[in-house]
Amino acid sequence: MKVLLMAAHGNNGRLLLPRFAAAGFDVRAVRATHGRDDELKALGASDVMVGDAADRGFLREAVSGVDTIYHIGATANPLEREMGFAMVDCAREADIGHFVYSSVLHPIAEKMVQHKLKREVEEHLLEANIPYTVLQPADYMLPHVFAGAFQTGIWENLYSLDRGQAMVALEDVADVATKVIAEREAHFGATYQLCAPGNHSARDLAAVVTRVTGQQIEPVRVTPDAYFERFYGVGQGERFRYQLGMIRSVALWYDQYEFAGNSNVLRWLLGREPKTLDAYVLEQWDAYRANAPTELQA
Repeated sequence: MKVLLMAAHGNNGRLLLPRFAAAGFDVRAVRATHGRDDELKALGASDVMVGDAADRGFLREAVSGVDTIYHIGATANPLEREMGFAMVDCAREADIGHFVYSSVLHPIAEKMVQHKLKREVEEHLLEANIPYTVLQPADYMLPHVFAGAFQTGIWENLYSLDRGQAMVALEDVADVATKVIAEREAHFGATYQLCAPGNHSARDLAAVVTRVTGQQIEPVRVTPDAYFERFYGVGQGERFRYQLGMIRSVALWYDQYEFAGNSNVLRWLLGREPKTLDAYVLEQWDAYRANAPTELQA
């Protein structure tokens, strides 16, 4: 089976590639910038294409000869909607057998900029009359976020320290994606919410990290602008106004509402218990200590 994997060098793509390859898929990896082709091939890509995901001419070349498309929405890109629409249209024109869309939990929460765009792409996909599966993952548990808390003793949060949020281990999402592509027709027309057990506030998160590491972790609220600079690693100004506006919209929404989810669907799809927050933090703590100064390895 030939699979087209978009955003292949992102957080999702680097986990998906080796799983897809291990499942026997022939993977065409797409990324936006030149370089690191060898790295993607080492992860499992049979060929790599570089181009603009909003360019329909490029996308027509990319989808040629593939059986399945795995489309990851470019969350921080102001052209995310256009990219999604273009990919769906090219898939329909090429009569691709299965379109898997990596969306977001609760795209109906349209006050958040990226949720609104993803909801619109989902609607466009539904109206394309092609076989599809939509994955709606909760907020990802990501290594660099927890590493920051390990290093500083502070859990920096973008919104109220008491608002809960659903989370999910990216590895579990990658396992579901592989299953959905392999089983194909069994998942046509399905939309799956993917959440680990529990909905966690910043205070809960800090408490888990404290319990696992034995280090006191303090939850601290930071402004959207400071969060943006810290976690995206870029400055402000005209060039980044879309991204900053997106972060501000997320902060405002999360400050008022619980981003709640349920783990039943993920548990059913995996055929096992999803990775819990405690288990994920322990994994990350062990990995962090293995690469940390000697005094932390004891």
